[in-house]
Amino acid sequence: MAFANANISDIVATTLSSRTRKIADNVTNNNALLMKMKKAGKIKTFSGGRNIIQELSFAENSNAGWYSGYDLLPVGVSDVISAAEFDIKQAAVPVIISGLEMLQNSGKERMIDLLESRMEVAEATMANLITGGLYSDGSAAGGKQIDGLEAAFPVDPTAAPYGGIDAGTSVGAFWANAVSDQTAANGLDATKIQGFWNILWASLVRGQDRPDLIMTDTTVWNAYTASLQAQQRFSNTNSADAGFATLKFMDADVCLDGGIYNGNSGSGAPAGTAFFLNTKYLHYRPHADRNMVSLSPNKRYATNQDAEVQILGWAGNLTCSGRQFNGRYDAVGV
Repeated sequence: MAFANANISDIVATTLSSRTRKIADNVTNNNALLMKMKKAGKIKTFSGGRNIIQELSFAENSNAGWYSGYDLLPVGVSDVISAAEFDIKQAAVPVIISGLEMLQNSGKERMIDLLESRMEVAEATMANLITGGLYSDGSAAGGKQIDGLEAAFPVDPTAAPYGGIDAGTSVGAFWANAVSDQTAANGLDATKIQGFWNILWASLVRGQDRPDLIMTDTTVWNAYTASLQAQQRFSNTNSADAGFATLKFMDADVCLDGGIYNGNSGSGAPAGTAFFLNTKYLHYRPHADRNMVSLSPNKRYATNQDAEVQILGWAGNLTCSGRQFNGRYDAVGV
């Protein structure tokens, strides 16, 4: 069914197309983790393939060893895991304008104003969808959600394979993330939390390689804040200027992500949790051709309805190249 004003379709498509770069930027700027990865160059698109292949930053070779003089050098085949594989996940948000709204906003300027407001809603919705997915275990919507931090750094890293690698096997044992599992009574005690954090942080240090970002929910944030003396409560200027509530632990940024997304407190950092992240090993991998773009921009999707619909689409996943260099603080444990 054709529109009375054919230019409407062009205006919708053109407006959406012109904002795709801004939408992609707004999504990454909406979360401290994504922003830190962006600044470190850890947002890298991929093209093609059935899965996202993430080369590992570290893999143990059993043939490594010392030798002297004419000793035979070990050259046997070593069962080394060199890459993790991640499924391609997809997300979409529709931008809809009814025929009545088109009549009520006739004229290019008024239509663009209407589109701007709809696009702002679409941007916020997509940002919240992706940000919420960053904390997921990938099981929502029948396994279609991003493999977020819950999947990457669970309380039991041997419970399920991650990136196609099973940390519960002898070959994949190196792939287990560190865990500090505490009861709420201990883990949220302001007099104890820094001691637990010291131990977890130290287990993740390898020379100059160490966690640089700690993402917390509200309860852990409150406990950590209460543990600090007034003179210790200094923040990272860059993160604070970007709009994130930030403190410091050792030299890592501590960021609050309490989960006020879509009115759902469960879509931010999980309750009673802090993720100790080494962002050097985390990667946000959108597809080069599906990073906040209009799907078939010249087509009208609303069949048998008096409406113009464009679909804002994204495909990709959150990947990890060094799971063992990251940790999880859990204050709702046994």
